[in-house]
Order: sequence, then C-alpha cells, then structure tokens
Amino acid sequence: MSETGHGADPRTARSIRPPRATAPAPAAAVTPPTRRGVLAAGAGAGAAALLGATGAGAAAAAPAGADPAAAVPTPPDLAPYASYWFPGSLPGGAPDAGIVWRSLLDWSPESDPDLAHNTATVPLAPRFTPVPAHPGARAGQARISSLVSFAPTARNPSQGSPTADYYALTHWAYLDELVFWGGSAGEGIVLAPNAPVVDAAHRNGVPVLGNVFLPPVAYGGDLRWTRDLVQRDALGRFPVAEKLVQVARTYGFDGWFVNAETDGGDSALATRMREFLRALRTAGAPHGLRITWYDAMNSTGRVGWQGALNSLNQEFFEDRAGRVADSVFVDFRWTPQSLAASGALAGRLGRSRYELWAAVDTESNGWDSGVRWDAIIPRDRDHVVGYGFYRPEWTRNHLTDRSPGTFHRADDRFWTGESLDPARPAPGALWRAPATAVADRSTVTALPFACAFNTGHGERWYEGGEVTSEAPWNHLGLQDRLPGRRWAVDTAGERPAVTLDFARAWRGGSSLLVAGRLTAPAVVGLHGTRIPLPATTVLELVHASEAGAVGVEVGVATREPSAPGGPVPYTWRKAETVGGAGWRTSRVRISSPPGTTAYGLAVRITPGGNAPVSWRLGALSLHDTTARRRPASPGALTVTASAQADGRASLRLAWQRSPGPVRHYEVSRVLPDGTRRFLGGTCGAALHLPAVERAAGERAAVFEVRAVDELYALSGPSATTLAWT
Repeated sequence: MSETGHGADPRTARSIRPPRATAPAPAAAVTPPTRRGVLAAGAGAGAAALLGATGAGAAAAAPAGADPAAAVPTPPDLAPYASYWFPGSLPGGAPDAGIVWRSLLDWSPESDPDLAHNTATVPLAPRFTPVPAHPGARAGQARISSLVSFAPTARNPSQGSPTADYYALTHWAYLDELVFWGGSAGEGIVLAPNAPVVDAAHRNGVPVLGNVFLPPVAYGGDLRWTRDLVQRDALGRFPVAEKLVQVARTYGFDGWFVNAETDGGDSALATRMREFLRALRTAGAPHGLRITWYDAMNSTGRVGWQGALNSLNQEFFEDRAGRVADSVFVDFRWTPQSLAASGALAGRLGRSRYELWAAVDTESNGWDSGVRWDAIIPRDRDHVVGYGFYRPEWTRNHLTDRSPGTFHRADDRFWTGESLDPARPAPGALWRAPATAVADRSTVTALPFACAFNTGHGERWYEGGEVTSEAPWNHLGLQDRLPGRRWAVDTAGERPAVTLDFARAWRGGSSLLVAGRLTAPAVVGLHGTRIPLPATTVLELVHASEAGAVGVEVGVATREPSAPGGPVPYTWRKAETVGGAGWRTSRVRISSPPGTTAYGLAVRITPGGNAPVSWRLGALSLHDTTARRRPASPGALTVTASAQADGRASLRLAWQRSPGPVRHYEVSRVLPDGTRRFLGGTCGAALHLPAVERAAGERAAVFEVRAVDELYALSGPSATTLAWT
C-alpha cells in the first residue's frame, strides 16, 4: 500500500466499514458481506415480526382504564427498532424503503416513541477472575474486544425476532468490551445498541459500546458529517458529545466506539476531533462511560491507518493534558514490530499496553484466519497487547445449517478451540482460541443463583419441561449466566460429548446434554463462583436420563485450585440415581461453617452399566432455606397502541414494574379454553406483539404479564384485554 502525507491510497485502502443499505430483504436470510466487497445489506423486513421487548418502565403507557386508541394514535408500523442517526445534517435526496433519516441533535428522550423498548435495564455486573483452567490462560494480561454486527442498521429489532437463526453470543467470559457494529452512509452513522444485547452483556459483566462511524469517501462518506460531529456551539461546548452521553445514559449502555475514516481533513480538524473526544470523555466519565478510538484519522487530519500507536495518532489516546480515549483499536496493518513498539509507547505514556486492541479479522475465514499470534499473545513471554475480533459472528454466517445446535458447536470451537475443552487445549492448533490464552471471568457472586442453560434463542419455549410456545425465537436479554468454561471435563475413561441442546428444555429454549459411552465417572465443570454460603444452603438440580441409568453427584468447591490448571477441590454430595426420560428435581443440603465461600460448581455422572448414556441438566439453583415470597405482580398492564386487520392484531403493551428484584417479565396469552401460550419476555416493561391471531368466537384477546425472579419463581399475573373489531 502507498501513502502520501499519511493518507491512504484509495486503491489499496483497507478500512473497517459496515454494510451500506439498499432495498429491504429478510434479516434472517442476509449474510453480511465482507469488508473488501461492494457493500450492500438490506433492512430486515422479517424483523417486523418480533417477540420480546426491553423497556424503561411505564412512561409510555396510557393511564389504567384509558381507551388505548384515544391514548396513543396507532402508528403505521408498531414494531420498535434500534436507534440510529446522523450526527447533524442529513444526506441529500430520500432514503431507501425501510430507512428513516434522523439527526441526533433533534433526539430527546421525551420525543422518542420507542424509548421503552430500547432501554436496557440490567446493571453492569461486577466480575472476578477464577484461577484459570489451564496454565496458558493468563489473568491480568491481554484482554479481548469484539466488533459484532447483530443485524442490519435499519430495522434492527429492538426486542428479538421470531427466528432461532441469530448470533446468540454466550462466551462473555472472555470479553472485556463489545462494540455494537454497523452504520452506513445510506442509513445512519451513529448506532445505539439494542436492549437485549446490552442486558445479556451486563448480566455477564461486559460493557457495550455504541458505534460512531464516519465512512470512507469511497463508501459514501462526507466530511461534513465529521464537522457536524465535532461542531462547537456559541459557548464553546460540543453539542453532539452531550447528546452521545445523554443517549448512552438514557438507553443504559456504556460508551462509544469512534471510527473516523472520512479522508480530506487537516490538522485543525484533527485538533477539533481530539477536543471533541476529551469533551465526550469528560462528560461521560462520571457515569462510567468509556471511549474506544479506531486507528484511522491521525494528527494531520488525513486518514492513514497506522497499524500502531505512534506519534501520528497517540494524541487521540493520551495527550499532554492526560487521557483522551480509554483504548485504541489498532488497525489490521499491524506487524510484530509495530505492536511491540505500540505497547512500549503506551507504557511511556503511563498507560497499560493492554488498553490497545490489535485488530484480528475473522469476518471471512473465522478460525482459519491467518493470525500472527506470537505478535499479540506469545506463549513464552508476557502478552504484547490486547486484541479485538472484527466480526466473530462468522461462526453463524458461514454455516449452511444455522440451527441453534450447529451454531453453538461452531461458536464453542471458535472460543474454546478444537478440543472443546479449555482445560485441555488441542496441541499444535493453528487457531489460538481465547480460552487457551485469556482467563475467563464470572459474575456469580451471591445467592440466590440459578441457571436453566438458556442461550437466548430456541426453536420453542419451555416452562417446567412443557412446551408453552411452538414458535422459534431469539431474545438475548432472556439468556442465563452460562458456565464460562465450556466444557471442562475430567474423566479417566472416554470423554462424553457435552453440549447445549435444543431438542428439549426445562425452561427457556435449551438444556445441557451429556451423551456418549461412559467408561468411568465424568466430572463436568460448571460455574466459577464466589458465593458466601449460609449455614443451610440448598442446591437443586432438575435433570433427566434419556438413555442409560446414571448416578448423579453435585460438587461444591470451598477453596480454589492451588495453581492455574490444577484440579478443582470439589466436595461431592450424592444427588440421585436416575433412569427414564422424566424430569426429576434433586435437592442437596450444603451444610458449611460460617464464612465458607463456594468457588466452583460441578456435576459428576457415574454410569450404571455399559450402555451409552444421555443425561440432561435442565436447571441448577443455589439458595438458602429462608422462606421466600414470590415476586410481586406487575401493575397496570395496558395496551398502548394497536392495529387490527383480518382477524390479526399488532399491539404494544406496557406495565408498571414490580417492586423488588425482578430478573425479567413474561407475557402470555390466555386462550378461550384456558390454555396459556407464551408470547415473549423482556427485562424491561414494554412489549410489542406483532401478530396475534383471533381465536374462533373470541370477542377479546386476554393477555397476562408476570414477573420472574432469579430462581424463576413467577408472580401473580396482571391482565388486560384487546377487544376484536
């Protein structure tokens, strides 16, 4: 590649750029194009049919008892979508179908019709680092960022959608930051993350950043948008920076990834950009917001990807006045020498070398990507810098069969490696999976704790082992805190297959399946924990044996391994010997002295014969024996908008949040015969229902919402009706 004046030659420039919008196409059928091609990805027509919602409360709801039609005029499209904007001025002409052009300067919470559906409600959980399962997985060194495009920019569902074909990321344990990637000159270039992604990430302690993308000129970029972004008002303030902070705080996410790739600027514009970043960080820091800067624009104002932190771009990371950005995503042009020099420069600036993310492109080839791993995470010395995956959703996009089970097998291989066991990496593997180099983290620190092994998507919905909806679905906000180490298995015999399986579940869409020929007891490591244990603690398992009789024990470790890769010192307690396909609940009392802490949970499966076994874990919970009240019912369930045609209705619901802690809410329909059908769930208090069918002879559709607590106990319902016209 050639460069002149530190700007990129457009014939060879390798930028980091999302798709550009054209005509709408079904979201589930679109495979995101590569960065190198002519970029065209459609808006998701199929995204209009949504299941769940995440909201800020009942602010948008009409008063209880009010006529919904009079309270809220019916909009032409009731489906809420993730928000996107231009920083100030809009493009010329008219947008393509399905795209709405908006100026961020015109946004306010009061004028946002989808606010209740786009606001995340799960706080960012603190997390800790257990002793790693393998000596090669290091704590306190390289960290991982991930740039993920979950859906097209326009018509990106706020609340999930009625398909199981979704990038349901579950390996949060290895991530330090998630960027909600997207944006285009034809749609909008400032993206706010949707609420399900933020809620799932926060439950696992991972901050989520929105994206500010100033596209290359060759892809529709216009330098006026850069100037709009960094404009000052008459008082010298940066109004767009203030709006970005307001959006992040209102929607509940954690900061911004700023990617300035529109060439043609000068040093004055670069100075203004640096001042803008400082203003953005100063305004956001009191609220815990963070900034990641992408290595594109440099101090000359031109776009010249350095592949390094150096004298041309360090002022966007740290200048004489101090911190400007919290981290830098170093462009793909890095070399072993440039990364070593970048880490050394970060140290001289008084910053950590692990605040630099070396870009790793997995969009096209996933685990077959050629990566010079020793330049980032060498095995024989300290890690050089952190690293950032560009488009790891390749694990879904490259598949012909995108069923949930197939996707998770591919995703597990990406994050854990060919062995599918973080404690025993495959020797000599070319793909250096994160689990082999980076220590996992966990947020399981308090009682009560439960996990139903729900991944946030599925082919149907289960409650108590029974199907309550046959519809496929996705909604990451409903995802459980899953084990971080998938799957650490210890056995003296044949290793069974351990998978998240979707053929049957106790609650949600999936369960944990252990299958194969067991020639010796097999220990399956589950959660790393730091849970203080009361004297009378109860551990419950919901499980079933579909083939072969097995003995089941539960393990609780009350101290950690003595060193990385060392055996976890579990104390074993017998649960039950099970045979037959029915679900059973086993209760085990964990009596412990005051001050005891649980550092890990596991199960041990012992075969009852020589036949292959198939054993399923539907749920795990840990709680004290204090009598618990079920959560309080939500209040004032209200239809806030509706539209009917030909015996079908689309509507929005809102309710008042329950007092006390609530994990999420679930909405069901009560059919005329009394059957209850699951419609969707949310961590917030608003829900869009896209297509409710009128039952034969039904005068009004009946809806109920219930609160769900951490142990999946349900509140009493709050109900409302929609009269058919």
